[in-house]
Amino acid sequence: MSKSEDNVIGKKELLKVFFRSLMLQGSWNFERMQALGFAYAMIPILKKLYKTKEELTAGIKRHLEFFNTAPWMGGFIMGVSTAMEEQNARDKSFNPDSINAVKAGLMGPLAGIGDTFFWGTFRVIAAAVGASLTSKGNAIGLLFYILLFNIPHYLVRYQGVMLGYRAGIKYLSTAAASGITQKITKGASIVGLMAVGAMTATMVEFKTPMVIEISGAKVEMQSVLDKILPSLLPLMLTLIVFYLVKQKQVKVVYLLIGLILFGVVGKVIGLL
Repeated sequence: MSKSEDNVIGKKELLKVFFRSLMLQGSWNFERMQALGFAYAMIPILKKLYKTKEELTAGIKRHLEFFNTAPWMGGFIMGVSTAMEEQNARDKSFNPDSINAVKAGLMGPLAGIGDTFFWGTFRVIAAAVGASLTSKGNAIGLLFYILLFNIPHYLVRYQGVMLGYRAGIKYLSTAAASGITQKITKGASIVGLMAVGAMTATMVEFKTPMVIEISGAKVEMQSVLDKILPSLLPLMLTLIVFYLVKQKQVKVVYLLIGLILFGVVGKVIGLL
């Protein structure tokens, strides 16, 4: 019997996996992270494949092992796991331990791609454009942010389940061999950094009205700085804040209070 004839998983079951995958983070915990959410998404598949209580219990326990990846990429791994569970149900010589082995192998690389694309790129770009529109009094900015960030990752979640099921583990092995995973991650990182740079230049307001007198001539400090590098002060302030958060682990609340005090004092003494 051919594989297509032997399949018992249809689009109906895969759709259930997709909708349940949206709750992947719903029961996140420090012990097994997304494991419970993953098992919840796989339950319709396991119930379809395994008819005895013992087999169903074993399948659920299998997916309660530690699991953590970018939530947007979880659908692909669920699709691959579905294909493997199907093989396990009809082939008694199949080693079910390989299912978790493949999951463990996939979750790291896909987490890198998902976090870079969606959390580090799409979210930043969508927030930058949305905030820019909103700051100018355009209410569509919020809607733009919601659509620009959510539509891509919902499409990836859905197609991930379908693609993962159809392609199985062959897809990732091909991508890893060609080095495309690293190229995609690098490209997305560059785009994300460009978006952060654009946000710094356009949305961080930091100018000085200071004027110094040299040989009787008055020189505006801001114009001098702009000739050196436009938006130099916003860039320096952003880098200082980033350093304090990243390297010194300063809490954001303290930074906000510090920036407010800096703004007030700077205005009083004529620095800002």
